[in-house]
Amino acid sequence: MAKNLVIVESPSKATTIKKFLGSTYEVVASNGHVRDLPKSQLGIDTENDFEPKYITIRGKGELLAKLRREVKKADKIYLATDPDREGEAISWHLFHALKLDPEKTRRITFNEITKNAVKQSIKQARSIDMDLVDAQQARRVLDRLVGYQISPVLWAKVKRGLSAGRVQSVALRIIADREEEINAFISKEYWTLTGEFRPEGDKKPFEAEFYGLKNKKMSIESEEELDKIIKELKKSVFAVSDMKETVRTKKSPLPFTTSTLQQEAAKSLNFSTQKTMRLAQGLYEGVKVKGRGTVGLITYLRTDSTRVSEEAKSMAYDYIEENYGADYHAAGEKKAKEGKKIQDAHEAIRPTYVDITPASVKDELSRDQFRLYQLIWKRFLASRMAPAKLATTTVKIDSDKYRFTSAASKVAFPGYLTIYQAEEDKIDKRVLSKKIAVGTEMNADSFEKKQHFTQPPAHFTEASLVRTLEELGIGRPSTYAPTISVIINRHYVAKEKKNLYITELGEVVNEIMKRSFTSIVDVNFTAYMEGLLDRVEDGSVRWKTVVENFYPDLHEAVEVAQKELEEVTIEDEVTDVICEECGRNMVVKYGPHGKFLACPGFPECRNTKPYLEKIGVPCPKCGADVVGRKTKKGRRYFGCIAYPDCDFMSWQKPSSKKCPQCGGAMVEKGSKLVCMDEQCGYVESLKKAKDSLS
Repeated sequence: MAKNLVIVESPSKATTIKKFLGSTYEVVASNGHVRDLPKSQLGIDTENDFEPKYITIRGKGELLAKLRREVKKADKIYLATDPDREGEAISWHLFHALKLDPEKTRRITFNEITKNAVKQSIKQARSIDMDLVDAQQARRVLDRLVGYQISPVLWAKVKRGLSAGRVQSVALRIIADREEEINAFISKEYWTLTGEFRPEGDKKPFEAEFYGLKNKKMSIESEEELDKIIKELKKSVFAVSDMKETVRTKKSPLPFTTSTLQQEAAKSLNFSTQKTMRLAQGLYEGVKVKGRGTVGLITYLRTDSTRVSEEAKSMAYDYIEENYGADYHAAGEKKAKEGKKIQDAHEAIRPTYVDITPASVKDELSRDQFRLYQLIWKRFLASRMAPAKLATTTVKIDSDKYRFTSAASKVAFPGYLTIYQAEEDKIDKRVLSKKIAVGTEMNADSFEKKQHFTQPPAHFTEASLVRTLEELGIGRPSTYAPTISVIINRHYVAKEKKNLYITELGEVVNEIMKRSFTSIVDVNFTAYMEGLLDRVEDGSVRWKTVVENFYPDLHEAVEVAQKELEEVTIEDEVTDVICEECGRNMVVKYGPHGKFLACPGFPECRNTKPYLEKIGVPCPKCGADVVGRKTKKGRRYFGCIAYPDCDFMSWQKPSSKKCPQCGGAMVEKGSKLVCMDEQCGYVESLKKAKDSLS
């Protein structure tokens, strides 16, 4: 009998697929990439049509020898790597590394690891798609050119092994720009008022919010202004002026794409993007399920399509009808909004078998695998269910001059909410009195005032950064997790709780990139490059044309930056801190975590110390020096040099000027000087403050 060889990337995927194919098939794994550009050199011949130099990855020689032995035994070879650009490129590299015969070699892809999908893929075997390969080659070559040409410039400037990247540098800039917005934000005071109302005879009041005048919404900026309004309200008579009942339809969600899965897993499960992708990879490749053997539980995890196959829809509708009833079916097909090009080669992320419920496989999965599978399973079922219907009653309560409003919602038909509720699906539990109608007089039992301050834009989380990158058209599903991991691991960005903060090191790198490599960190330019890669994929642009047009500007920018940086090269800053081991004055050095103090006698003397930069401001608590410090993860803040005896700290740089209004400490926020006490709220121009101190 003819022997067929199937080559996949991972051993677990090989185990799952082997089960579906007969004894005439052998399934082996390449363990990912087998060839790549060399690490020790650029590996791209910029003088010869940008020809890349691929070499066997170190440690893969023995594996390739084993694969070659299997190839010799086979009559047909099927390359079954992942169904995306990178997977296509891995198949192409395997073809060349194993010197495969084109007559005997075919490419197969499947969106889910199921018996039907795998067998169908063999019937639809094709040749390697060189447009997909070339799109991946273009991305790899562009990233290599940026990384290997700009990184030495950063090295020369910041003095240790730093790096730049085509996508990572843009992500860093986006975070840095948000940090600037936050630091420049001036908080403003405002007040809200809630009243408790009830009709005569009701014991339990309900809440309504102050709207303003009858025909105009009001914002209240001071307590004095609000107290005057409350004084008037206490003398007023209230009645219901308007009451409306409406039924609102709440659409069921779309099934997950890579981006939305990463976002929802971060919000509801507190998973990092990297963790989400690692767990999803395991669910896709296969898990041992009691009574079924090894099963791929979800479809392919790298996709920006929300499309669902007809077979999957039918499977979902049957399950919904059997478990919830026909009324819970979705009536029509929902589609994502058209925006950037959608790579629609495969479906949305969904369970491969709807009848494998999360509860039925809980014992076979780790806790985190179970939680992620449950999220995917519920989201997919919800996407095929009917919308929810919410009955909302809104009430307007007027005095002779002012208006309060209240609204209460209840579920008229649960629809998809029966199975899936995201944070935005939560419904206010407020209940209005049953005795009210238009004209009903209302008793005002009490008024509660609350002080608020406007909040700056939120720090990015991994979820919100992924959403922003996707909206801007930067990167693709496979790039989000590694991009975020790189900027965190290189200490350009610190992650504290869920928030991402730029570090001092990140600020230095970002400033160099903005000054010397404007186009690399330009959001629109990076999105434009992604569009060009899509055109390579559809065959309308040669991949080397993209590189040819990109490289000259990059090369010129590198040359200019090298000259400019040579002119402004700064020697190690000598400090007045004496090395206790050899008596020399210690100098400021840069490392992966930012600045530190080192003995200039290295390597004879290896003494180092943390760098505490005095900012020339006395501590507001104890009078000692305020110094720049960093958290364990590299985020910069200001604290007292006498710590831990004094616990003063501020995220913004303190000023030596005292607040003229309350006498408290002030900090710099963008171009303003702001009192640290929000209750005081004093603000003045930073330039004016500096002029008064000079």
